[in-house]
Amino acid sequence: MKSILHPAMVEAARLTRAGQLAAASRLILGLLRVDVTTGAASEPGAENPPPRLPFTIEATADRTDDPAAQASQAESLETAAETTRPMDADAPTGSTSSDRLRDPSSDIGKGLQNGASPMPRRPSGPLPPWPEGARFLTAHFENRAGSRNYRLYIPSSYRGEAAPLLVMLHGCTQSVEDFAAGTRMNMVAEERGCLVAYPEQAKSANLSKCWNWFKPADQQRGSGEPSLIAGITQQIARDFAVDQRRIYVAGLSAGGATAAIVGAAYPDIYAAVGVHSGLAVGAASDLPSALAAMRQGNAAAAGRLGSGAILPIIVFHGDSDSTVHPANGAHIIEQAKSSRLSGLRPVAQRGQAPGGHAYSRTCYLDAQDQAVMELWIVHTAGHAWSGGSQTGSYTDPHGPDASREMVRFFFDHALQAGPSP
Repeated sequence: MKSILHPAMVEAARLTRAGQLAAASRLILGLLRVDVTTGAASEPGAENPPPRLPFTIEATADRTDDPAAQASQAESLETAAETTRPMDADAPTGSTSSDRLRDPSSDIGKGLQNGASPMPRRPSGPLPPWPEGARFLTAHFENRAGSRNYRLYIPSSYRGEAAPLLVMLHGCTQSVEDFAAGTRMNMVAEERGCLVAYPEQAKSANLSKCWNWFKPADQQRGSGEPSLIAGITQQIARDFAVDQRRIYVAGLSAGGATAAIVGAAYPDIYAAVGVHSGLAVGAASDLPSALAAMRQGNAAAAGRLGSGAILPIIVFHGDSDSTVHPANGAHIIEQAKSSRLSGLRPVAQRGQAPGGHAYSRTCYLDAQDQAVMELWIVHTAGHAWSGGSQTGSYTDPHGPDASREMVRFFFDHALQAGPSP
């Protein structure tokens, strides 16, 4: 049977011809962790697990000035591009491939893929270069619930002082590199001097790489994915100087729903939560209820948390989102309000991003006029990170900058509400 060349390999060959060798190498090596000899893919915990000991530092340059080295690397990359194929290109009938062993929870990812969005769904290029002195590390964490890889961005200004830490959870079908490029959160980290961690969901846990926010085992403290994400956070806090009062978690779509769960489960670790295009805690308990909540929301979830369980929270949602209904954004806020002992005073305003979408912003102020919640409704926006870069998937560059606004909220409004060191 004729081999089918994976589109990512075509892009790798193009990058090679353009001299962007490091970018092409990353693309090839990251493509489902494909073994170019066997065509098989490996996941964390398989026969070829990633190294567990030191952090590794990714290359920061896309070119080499040595013509002989360029020619040699180009030949190797072209050969890899021509010989690598998807896992099942030549699979015999009846083989047990990932396409045939269907996980019903992948329907959550199909809901995302089928959502109407004018934004690109695949990154159009490699990660943008970061400043000299910055690092983007790759690491691994495991506990009784399983294991996950993650990446950690360390800004060029970091000198070992206690810095804030932001944990970012990607959406379905995304990689951490895609999510970092699309949100431009590493650039914001350079501006604000914070560390940014990107846990990565494994395809072995969900074929569409969705965080399993709708499964009861993944909605609890000390269990499932919340324990893995909290464990990654604590591992970074042990390995680096982190300001324990300024640790935050945020995410997009399934990652946003999981961020809300993690914040509610671990208020002793996190100081505030950011949810973009996500859902309230407990909005679903299985696949059918998850799909229903995505279609229409679940207002009943607003009363399911105990008093004081919700941290300061900032929510972004497009009012034209056809993948996760906009009602879910309001339900997150209602859930947070219902879990607080004292009333909050809403202050609403309208605005417009320069040359882009109009938006409505509602701040919920406590007795000290501290904004402990914010709801941003981005008008005419779909299922995409507001103000993001089109180098990543599911982004809308025409909206207000969700990355900067989330970090502004975390730093300027959530510090005193955070847990004690």
